[in-house]
Amino acid sequence: MKTELKLALKLDCGLLRAGMRVAVAVSGGADSVALTVALAERAAELGIGLLAVHVNHGLRGAESDADEAFVRDLAERLGVELRVKRAGTGLERAGVEEAARRLRYGWWDELMAAGVVNAVATAHTLDDQAETVVGKLLRGAWTEGLAGIFPVVERGRGRIVRPMLGVRRAEVEAWLNERGQAWREDSSNRERVFTRNRIRHELLPELERWNPQVKEQMARVAELARGEEAYWTAEMDRLEAMLVMTGSPVRGGGRAAGETVALDAVRLAGLPVAVQRRLLRRAAERSGATVDFEATEAMRLLATAGRAGEKRTLAGGLVAERTARELRLGAGIGLGATALVPPVRFAVPGVGEAHGWRFRVKADASGSVVDGEAGGEAVVRQWRAGDRVRMRHSSGPKKVKEVLERMKVSGSDRARWLVMEIGGEIVWMQGMEVESGWRVRAETLR
Repeated sequence: MKTELKLALKLDCGLLRAGMRVAVAVSGGADSVALTVALAERAAELGIGLLAVHVNHGLRGAESDADEAFVRDLAERLGVELRVKRAGTGLERAGVEEAARRLRYGWWDELMAAGVVNAVATAHTLDDQAETVVGKLLRGAWTEGLAGIFPVVERGRGRIVRPMLGVRRAEVEAWLNERGQAWREDSSNRERVFTRNRIRHELLPELERWNPQVKEQMARVAELARGEEAYWTAEMDRLEAMLVMTGSPVRGGGRAAGETVALDAVRLAGLPVAVQRRLLRRAAERSGATVDFEATEAMRLLATAGRAGEKRTLAGGLVAERTARELRLGAGIGLGATALVPPVRFAVPGVGEAHGWRFRVKADASGSVVDGEAGGEAVVRQWRAGDRVRMRHSSGPKKVKEVLERMKVSGSDRARWLVMEIGGEIVWMQGMEVESGWRVRAETLR
């Protein structure tokens, strides 16, 4: 039995290379404790340097501090260097899990960008994979969503690796019990207010009554979907270069610069439906929109069967227009529509109000301008394609589109999401901490 349990906790060590400096993310829970112990025991064999990292979000008061103390004791006993970050999420309930996740990943990005580590290993298991895939199914994900948790995610100057995706949570706990290794239980994992907990404690147990291997089946679905997406990504890159264009055509040939995105509707109509949908979603993303199935089908029908001059306003403020040969997409730009949120301007440093917000803006003492010595104009507007923002705890500027995807902002809220620009730089973004040479204090107006 002992050998079987040890084999059950088989790590995918192919994700790690000799000479790597690896940070193992340890919360104190069974999965992360098992990964930390296993990597500590095999570090010399694998030829890796090991560092443990722990974030204390302080969400559970004394319980969070006890988790940190437990992790410190574990790292000391294993002889592993430990780094701890104490940082709250700034949220009470809704969105707290995603905010905590963004903070953790931001810190890990900093460690990798600074060259402290080359990779961060997380203890996601087969159960986590199954829960993720089921959650994506419930939300109506496309194929890429069903790919679930990826074994490797490249992150700028490093990577996130998940060596335990093939291991069941029950196997992990049995392995720890056999060794007499304790772990911490997170009380929030039992709270049914979180969707993942309801999937874990209610839905999956019910599905297992129908098929005891349902978790393994969901993990296989994820593996199949990742393979499919790897193929389609390369194929879409090839087709996008041939059929998707930016700007508007001009008399005599060529295209004028602009923010609209267009597809060759005639050639698109001759492609299989699966390819049409993927190309249309690619084009919509280039316009700064994330579209659902209904919006994709509306674009597809307009492209393949619509008449020149027809327009559709889709979810998220995306406008689609059919011309004689093209389907053009944009957030109302160049398509005869007006901006969903008119821009509001005011002088800075100073105070201004826009779209239900009051702003106080002054120069950061560490920035390139000094309060009272240099000024400018702030523009509060809806975000647009191409906008980039530098978030706190981030290694570099990120596309606003990608940030909104991580924040799970969609629909009309997404199209109207506000940013503040000063001198071509995004210095404030709704719902996100931004790094810039300006300090912006924003509060909602009652």
